[in-house]
Formats: sequence, structure tokens, C-alpha cells
Amino acid sequence: MRRVSAQSLIWALAILLPVAALVSMTVGTVNISLADALSAVAGNSVNQQTDTILFDIRLPRILLAIFVGAVLASTGAVMQGLFRNPLADPSLIGVSSGASVGASLMIVTAGGFIQSGALVGLSLVAVGAFVGGFAATLLVYRLATSGIGTSVTTMLLAGIAIGALAGALNSLLSYFSDNDMLRQISLWQMGNLSGASWLKVSIMGAVAIFLMLLFPRESKALNALLLGESEARHLGIDVQRVKRRLIVLTALGVGVSVALAGLVGFVGLIMPHIVRLAIGPDHRWLVPGSALAGATLLVIADSLARIVVIPAELPTGILTALLGAPFFVALLLQQRKDV
Repeated sequence: MRRVSAQSLIWALAILLPVAALVSMTVGTVNISLADALSAVAGNSVNQQTDTILFDIRLPRILLAIFVGAVLASTGAVMQGLFRNPLADPSLIGVSSGASVGASLMIVTAGGFIQSGALVGLSLVAVGAFVGGFAATLLVYRLATSGIGTSVTTMLLAGIAIGALAGALNSLLSYFSDNDMLRQISLWQMGNLSGASWLKVSIMGAVAIFLMLLFPRESKALNALLLGESEARHLGIDVQRVKRRLIVLTALGVGVSVALAGLVGFVGLIMPHIVRLAIGPDHRWLVPGSALAGATLLVIADSLARIVVIPAELPTGILTALLGAPFFVALLLQQRKDV
């Protein structure tokens, strides 16, 4: 892939993202003209139905997609820098696996609340996912940490082991689930933004802004880590503290994302990789570029999920996998040809 300037890519993504969001406001089971959508957002009410669709359904969903996509892609860029592997993924530290077990456990044990649609049941799923994700990350970190520091290789292997254990626990919970619970587990694991609300947008937005303020401060350390841990120490980087801080921030971002939107795959893997191929590995530009690219991809994928099988909707995670996997394979084949 031919390199482009980082500033040009970020400006292009900064323009593409609001365009994708505007188009997303107009598509769905009920089509809304762009003029009506802009008029409603500007405060000029069109009609009750349009206002309800836009402000109660589509706008929260679009904003949630933006925040979740930005968090997943930026944490993916950070993890790829920390592991010094362009194919690393935020789920490698166990947060997604643990969140899946936590959510499944809440669905099975609090099935009555969920089936009745009670708010407390839905909240328990999110809380269970977040707690499960953080617990798994903490376990992976403790397994990889010894008196001489935290081994990235051991962390990777521990993450794989925890992922396998989480898969077994999920299978066990699915075995004891009834049909309704099993469907809830399956839909949650596919990743879905259809349950977006302004409360979820507020929580996800606060986490996304928090991470976007902190991650740029780690750019120097991440760039130094690309040279190796020993070289980074010689450059004055407290490697152990940086690892701990980045793992905690990644667990926070991915844990909240998975808790609110389910398992949305490939965003944290493919977008940082594409942006790195386009502008290079400098994390001063890579992290914000990945955040914008991830947000744009998830908005586009969620828009397509609403219109592919009208009047039904596909889970957004299915679309990200269908869009991401072939494109990622094509990139790898192209990269092999360029070598």
C-alpha cells in the first residue's frame, strides 16, 4: 500500500465520518430524506414520527457506533504497539473472553428479568460483562507478571489460555440455557447496537473521551517500545509502568464497549493495521487515525446492518466480520506481493 501523509489521512477521515453519520440518519426501515434529517437536528421539528426515529433510535445508535468504533480501534493500535505485532488485537489480554462469560452468566442467572424486559436485567448483563472482562484481564496480567516485570509473550499465551477457558465456560452455560436464554447469548455475542440509548451513549462517550485524552500521552513510550523493551528503558521509559497503564486503559475501554454493544469483531484488528500501512507506525498519528477509521467503519457497518435484510436487522458484529475479513485477507496478500 502506498504511504500517504498522516495529516491528509486524518483530515479525510474527519470529513468522511460526519458524512457517513449523516447518511446513516437517513437509512433504515423508514427512509428519511437528508433535508428532513438536517432540519430535525437543527431543531426544526419535521413531524412526530421523524423526530422519534431520529432522536430516540438512530442518533443514539450512530453516536454509540462512533464511540465504540473509536475505542476498539484505538485500543487495537495501542495493543499492537505494546505487543510489537501488527496483527495483535485488544481481545488478546482476555477482556472480550471474560466479558462474554460474564454476560452469559448474567443472562442465565437473571433470565427472568431479561425476558420481561426489565431494566435491571439488561443492566445486569452489562455489569456482568464489564466485571468479567476486567477479572479476566487482571488474571492474565497476574499470570504474566513476575518479580522481573511483565512478559508480553507470557501475557499473550495467558490470554490464549483464558480465551480457551472462557470458551469452555460459555459452552457449559449454553448447555444449561433454555431456548430464550440461548438466543440472548447468541445475539449478544454477535455484537449489536440496536439497544442503543442516551444513557449508553453518555457512558461510552465519557470513556471514549477519557481514552482519547490519555492515549496521545503514551505515543512517545509506544514509539520507543517498537525498538524493544531494553532500548525503551535506555531512552528513559518506565516500561513496567507503561505496560500496566496501557493494559488497564485497554481493559476499561474494551470492557465498557463489549458490555454496551456486545462482541464487535475485527474493528480493533483491521483498522489499526490499515492505518499503519497507510501512514506508518508513528503512534502520534496512528492512534487518532485508527480511532477515526474505526468509528467510520462501525457507522457504515451499522447502517448496512439496518438495510441488508429489511424489515429485519443483522447484528452489527456480523457485518464487521463480513466486511473486515475479506478486506484483511486482501491486504495480507497485497503485502506479500510487495515483499
